[in-house]
Amino acid sequence: MKSIVIVLIIGLLPYAVFAQNQVSGKITDETGAPMPGTTIFIPESNKGTVSDINGFYVLSGLSNGKLKIQYSYLGYNNFIETVVLNNSSAEVNVQLRPTPIETEEIVVTGGYSSSQHENVVKIDKLKLNQITNRTTPNFMELISTVPGVDMISKGPGVSKPVIRGLSMNDILVLSNGVRFENYQYSDHHPLGIDEFGIENVEIIKGPASLIYGSDAIGGVINFIKEKPAPVGRIIGDYNLQLFSNTEGINNNLGIRGTSKKFFGGFRVGQKSHADYLQGGGEVVPNSRFNELSFKANGGYTGKLGTFKLYYDYNDQKLGLVEDEALELVTGRGRKNEVFYQQFKNHLISSQNKLFLGNSKLELNASYQNTTLTHFADIGEVEIEMQLATINYEAKYYFPSSKSSEYILGFQGMNQKNTNINDRETILLPDADTDNYSLFGLVSHTVFQKLKIQAGLRYDFRIITSDTYGEAEDINYHLAISRDYGSFSGSAGATYSFFEKWLLRANFAAAYRTPNLAELTSHGKHETRFEEGNPDLVPQNAYESDLSTHFHSDNITFDVAGYYNIINHYIFISPTDEYTEDGDRIYRYQQSNALLYGGEAGIHVHPQPVEWLHIEGTYSKVVGEQSGGDYLPFVPADKLNFEFRAEQENLSFLKKPFFRFDWLLALDQEKPAPDEERTGGYALFDVGIGFHLKAANQLLAFGFSVNNIFDRKYFDHLSTLKEVNYFEPGRNFTFNLRVPFGIK
Repeated sequence: MKSIVIVLIIGLLPYAVFAQNQVSGKITDETGAPMPGTTIFIPESNKGTVSDINGFYVLSGLSNGKLKIQYSYLGYNNFIETVVLNNSSAEVNVQLRPTPIETEEIVVTGGYSSSQHENVVKIDKLKLNQITNRTTPNFMELISTVPGVDMISKGPGVSKPVIRGLSMNDILVLSNGVRFENYQYSDHHPLGIDEFGIENVEIIKGPASLIYGSDAIGGVINFIKEKPAPVGRIIGDYNLQLFSNTEGINNNLGIRGTSKKFFGGFRVGQKSHADYLQGGGEVVPNSRFNELSFKANGGYTGKLGTFKLYYDYNDQKLGLVEDEALELVTGRGRKNEVFYQQFKNHLISSQNKLFLGNSKLELNASYQNTTLTHFADIGEVEIEMQLATINYEAKYYFPSSKSSEYILGFQGMNQKNTNINDRETILLPDADTDNYSLFGLVSHTVFQKLKIQAGLRYDFRIITSDTYGEAEDINYHLAISRDYGSFSGSAGATYSFFEKWLLRANFAAAYRTPNLAELTSHGKHETRFEEGNPDLVPQNAYESDLSTHFHSDNITFDVAGYYNIINHYIFISPTDEYTEDGDRIYRYQQSNALLYGGEAGIHVHPQPVEWLHIEGTYSKVVGEQSGGDYLPFVPADKLNFEFRAEQENLSFLKKPFFRFDWLLALDQEKPAPDEERTGGYALFDVGIGFHLKAANQLLAFGFSVNNIFDRKYFDHLSTLKEVNYFEPGRNFTFNLRVPFGIK
């Protein structure tokens, strides 16, 4: 009997092994020496591990289907391998070679999990590190270091992204792939996403309507959450940041763990900042802001697929720097009491992938609820609205090979805006917005050098609103009912001349429907009276992009140019009319427009001194209306240089670095009719950091000084120019990060 059991076990062992669906192998350097501590991660399965002391690794319990695996080790080239599992196992042995230049990585915002070089649309990837990145109270300042990306700001607490001259309604912000809704139509409203727990930011510059719909006509910014802990580990970190300029403090704590099949974690954070000091040292009254955040996630990874659940909560209180506020705020402080806005945002999302043999089905859904409250005097609420949004999508990935992929998808959105508690001002009426889309995408590689990608999409949107008040009432809103439908599409190619040099070309036709604010606004919004236009028609954009990328062991070089024709471009502009209370009336208008320009970047490690990094970027955009006037909120040309020295070890210090940054903004001499010319400026920043081991506990420290010379300046996109306040002055920062973990 015992012999029979042994025979049965041996006979069934191959099936048990194959059923594990695993990838294993060994990581070595170019001399053949093992590389312990190499990170291995599979985005499709949301699962990763690190190699052991002998360089070996095993990842089991994986999904069926085509998977891309990324192997990463600091100071070495990233290696990306594709495997196809079908109740099977694969052995992948990898040899990494040292390189001071960061090589391509896997990105997910382009519709597929693919390497950056495979995408016909260039996707910039900004890796976040609270120690080595530039530290500032304004998260958008860091993102705007990417060429072609800028920000509209109203002090450190309020900022909005700008991509190639387009902003607000024309830019789609994603939180881990889920569209983020927080009344983004206004330049007075914040980004709304907390940087802690975000590992990477992926940016598409140019129309991305094919994948993400109408609101991505100008580009996409996707905030990618941190990876789960390696299998069999619980890890975490505590972060402390101190800022002299705002007397600010940021605290954040996160813990995450992963077993063979389950993963989860949470993160909690707090920010508190007083009124900032402008260049020269004077206080900007009521620019204070405070924030609380909580994030949690959990999920399961198995042979059949991955199942992930996320919850994000954010509570922001943001002071408003307005003439009315300046009369009431007499001293510097950090508590929000008068003339401030509060955003409370809840976002719960479910992201699931089912692997069905050689095909894959992706099913995602989310519910988001944002409450916007505008406070005037103490206890006096002017505006209070609630925006509830349900998003859902299904994407089917047809059976594919290493050289081709096909996607068919459906997306839907149901959104409801509600005025609550009968407040004094009704800026937007109660309304419903429903959107339904169908799209297809095909990608094919020819001769391993030419990759072609094309797709087509159809969107149908319905916007209906209720009548509010009487015709003679200041808050009167007439009911509207509008429906829009249109096709969008794109086609492009990437060609690798040789291993180190590639060329991209892409053409996209995209459109955006007017939103609720543009159609129905009627009321005082902070210092101005905003008036919608129910006769607006959809925008149509036709953009051509051409870019090239070169990389070697010691240098990378990128240059890109674009030409974007937008018919019926929608924007808000001041008029010569005023209300009875003396508030200037701003109306939404339309005009044919043209935006064109480009970006360039270079990253050099001089061969004899590879510990030295020299980076430079340049960006330019021109925005014109058909009548000859220029478009609003178009940034000035900018040059950005960074000199960074870093070593693996220096005496008892681990990973020490020194960073020097220089930003040069040129004169913006092409303002819109309602704007003024803005002079150029130059800013200098410096930073140092290192890791230190104390009693077996690793500590990471960072110190920096921003705007070293306390320069007084206006940025062209700052809305505080309206009240004659400069941008933030000199700022000393201190960073402490305490990582910890157990097996």
